[in-house]
Amino acid sequence: MKRLCTAAEIKFYISSFFARGSKSTNYLKPNKNCNLTSWVSGCEPGWACSVENNTKVDLKNSKDVPARNLDCQSCCEGFFCPHGITCMMPCPLGSYCPLAKLNKTTGVCDPYHYQLPPGEPNHTCGGADIWADILSSSEVFCSAGSYCPTTTQKIPCSSGHFCRTGSTSQVGCFRLATCDKQTENQNITAYGILLFGGLTLILLIIYNCSDQVLTTREKREAKSREAAARSARETAQARERWKSAKDVARKHAVGLQNQLSRTFSRKKSVRQPEQLKGLGQAKPGTDAALPPMPTSASQLKGKKKEQSNLTKMMHELEEDPDSHEGFNLEIGDKHMKKNMPKGKQLHTRSQIFKYAYGQIEKEKALQEQNKNLTFSGVISMATDIEIRSRPTIEVAFKDLTLTLKGKNKHLLRCVTGKIMPGRVSAVMGPSGAGKTTFLSALAGKATGCTMSGMVLINGKVESIHSYKKIIGFVPQDDIVHGNLTVEENLWFSARCRLSADLPKPEKVLVVERVIEALGLQNVRDSLVGTVEKRGISGGQRKRVNVGLEMVMEPSLLILDEPTSGLDSSSSLLLLRALRREALEGVNICMVLHQPSYTLYKMFDDLILLAKGGLTAYHGPVKKVEEYFAGLGINVPDRVNPPDHFIDILEGIVKPSPSSGVNYKELPLRWMLHNGYAVPPGILNSTGLSTSSTGENSVHETTSAADRSDGQSFAGDLWQDVKSNVELKKDNIQHNFLKSMDLSNRKTPGVFQQYRYFLGRVGKQRLREARIQAVDFLILLLAGICLGTLAKVSDETFGALGYTYTIIAVSLLNKIAALRSFSLDKLHYWRESASGMSSLAYFLAKDTIDSFNTIIKPVVYLSMFYFFNNPRSSILDNYIVLVCLVYCVTGVAYAFAIYLDPGPAQLWSVLLPVVLTLVANQNEERGMFRQLENLCYTKWALEAFVIANAERYSGVWLITRCGSLMKYNYKLNDWNSCLICLVLAGIASRGVAFFCLVTFQKK
Repeated sequence: MKRLCTAAEIKFYISSFFARGSKSTNYLKPNKNCNLTSWVSGCEPGWACSVENNTKVDLKNSKDVPARNLDCQSCCEGFFCPHGITCMMPCPLGSYCPLAKLNKTTGVCDPYHYQLPPGEPNHTCGGADIWADILSSSEVFCSAGSYCPTTTQKIPCSSGHFCRTGSTSQVGCFRLATCDKQTENQNITAYGILLFGGLTLILLIIYNCSDQVLTTREKREAKSREAAARSARETAQARERWKSAKDVARKHAVGLQNQLSRTFSRKKSVRQPEQLKGLGQAKPGTDAALPPMPTSASQLKGKKKEQSNLTKMMHELEEDPDSHEGFNLEIGDKHMKKNMPKGKQLHTRSQIFKYAYGQIEKEKALQEQNKNLTFSGVISMATDIEIRSRPTIEVAFKDLTLTLKGKNKHLLRCVTGKIMPGRVSAVMGPSGAGKTTFLSALAGKATGCTMSGMVLINGKVESIHSYKKIIGFVPQDDIVHGNLTVEENLWFSARCRLSADLPKPEKVLVVERVIEALGLQNVRDSLVGTVEKRGISGGQRKRVNVGLEMVMEPSLLILDEPTSGLDSSSSLLLLRALRREALEGVNICMVLHQPSYTLYKMFDDLILLAKGGLTAYHGPVKKVEEYFAGLGINVPDRVNPPDHFIDILEGIVKPSPSSGVNYKELPLRWMLHNGYAVPPGILNSTGLSTSSTGENSVHETTSAADRSDGQSFAGDLWQDVKSNVELKKDNIQHNFLKSMDLSNRKTPGVFQQYRYFLGRVGKQRLREARIQAVDFLILLLAGICLGTLAKVSDETFGALGYTYTIIAVSLLNKIAALRSFSLDKLHYWRESASGMSSLAYFLAKDTIDSFNTIIKPVVYLSMFYFFNNPRSSILDNYIVLVCLVYCVTGVAYAFAIYLDPGPAQLWSVLLPVVLTLVANQNEERGMFRQLENLCYTKWALEAFVIANAERYSGVWLITRCGSLMKYNYKLNDWNSCLICLVLAGIASRGVAFFCLVTFQKK
């Protein structure tokens, strides 16, 4: 006891060790007992001294070092006595501290490598002399392949067990692991190989059979739908046969009645008056009232009764042409039909489709019978209920002018007119006339421009954005989800944009009407297709693009070149569907290029724009030829009128000299014809001005060119920068523009839309299962490579291997997460502009990607852990990886939304590498220290190292403390690191959502 170190001496040893570092551990700094003036044999390595007999040693005293210079002896077994201190300390658990033996060949005390002091023949080898980190004092550590239950006992590992360096007991190996005698670590690569084979097989099955799940489900639904359609058709055919039978029966009854009346008339002429009297007294239905033959009398009796029933039936048929009296294929008799569930009471899919197809078949039949009836009237007759009336939108515009900001270029100029409900208006003109700009201005989508003039909605000065829930805008490009079927695209748009209180059967009916009207029945279950995967034809895709807006039952429908790329039959089919929408009171306006004469005659109004955004004609289609004929411009025979007018406005075809009209004068002629105010600029640019007009315009052009040439390059650059800044500012302000909702339509809320988006994104991910399988396979290979090559070392607690893990997992998960938003930008811009919730869209994407956040760490660790076999548990590694994947996924969202696909991929590759290099600088202060604390790679690496370091105890304490101090890590910061990773993921998602809402294009 008198030779044991007190707390003060142990503190002195530890502090001296960390002060000098691991490079100088053979002696300590001078102290009370060992210095230049006092150096007893106990100061030598492996030896210790005792205090005086009458001195009491307080082992807990951490302040005073007692005097030890008596009775110096070799250090006891199981203790170590450092060089430069005269006390002995107990060796920690996991160490092996036997007495040293002199190696006469080398003169070193094995196994501790210290030498005896010269000139002291009585000095012998003592015990251990040092306990430090594994690099400085590896001889003290219980060697690998053996375990040390005490500091003086060392036992080799038996077969079936393994013993790591510094073990106090042997650990049993797994069943499939190979563990021979004195094995340092179990070889569990067999588990990794089995997992790799199993997961590879599963991924191959997913890769080859991923579409079968949805395909089988779609087939079952298609069978149910086809059965409902077949039932509806059979019901309609039976109804028609029943009506025909009623008509035939009615004709026979009328004929029989006429025949009987003629027969009685002949009898009256030959009978005696008393017979007539008797006949008048006879009771109806008796033999006296019938002809003499008994057989005829009985037949007549039956006919009279039949006549009564037929008459009643005829009256019912006249009052209710759709009466199902006497038949019902699904329900049975009349009383059961009265108890049929209505549209709001239908629940099963089969019932809903039977209801929808039944209504459609009724509408078809009634439309054939009443061709002049409006579509809403047909629906009202078919459903026997009051039809939902759509609010009407009339758009009037006066002197509408759009000027490009920063360049003073007119895109539209002095456009006046209006588009009315129930009419189909066509916007035509040569290229560069501003047709698409005109539609964008009406829809409130024109950004980067200064708009002047007046736009009236239903005669009031109101923002068009107040009605965006009932306005449909069909873009020129076919922005349709290629990995969804035709029906899924239409059904999603209907559910998100129709009224929330509309029952599901009615929504299904709306979608089925649109599919029927657009002729998409044959491809309703086909994928729309993408560039990589072929789907439906281009014409069908164009019709789906239009159908996305038709299913939301708009009041104003604006279409940008809906017939481009369509053949004549497809264009005719599309326009017929739009005409039917116009019968409902929808205001339809579209841009067209060179329509056929048949299509041209189907329009109600024509807006003809000339170059420069000027109006050349705006009025009924029937009067356009009459108007131009008044100007001396006649349409030649066998020439399509719109083609001829566009060629004239283009300047390709010159008007006849006798008309005295120049094609540049046509907008001015229209203004003068309607009495509109003519701006001076337009008046000066035509031939109707003074003779000096041409000279003035040339002079103005020349002076403008001179001003442009006189401006410096820096001035031009500054003007371009200002224009770009103004454009960005205008786009951001447009994205945050809020208007009062005047549409009177309550669409589903954020939570309901979140459910709809969740279902859609889930289907898309299932159809992209092949891509997911490839991602998982790459993660498996990365886990094998890094688990095999970057072994976790005891000296660094796996810092190097985990660094590679962070880089690989970050890179692979970021590249995969980029697909979530990079490929759907156009679809999101269209959907958000129509009023769909951006928050629901973002949350649904993130929720579905949470599957990857949970599964991908499992896939990677299934290889890395079994090929690397670190000391930390697989659960600790999994938790850190989940937090890391969650963090990098959010960062990838921000890159995908804000950047284009190319730069986003480049940043996703560079960022983890750069941040890992910054995190490993280990600077104690300065700028790098601050940057290091902001790197997510630092938090992930610290969490990995701490999870591994916690498994080292006993003899490893000094090594663990030294390593953690080297990297500026703290053992209690594991939870803090995980929290930082999660918070970084949340913050990056917040930035991504802000970019999604702010920098979108309408």
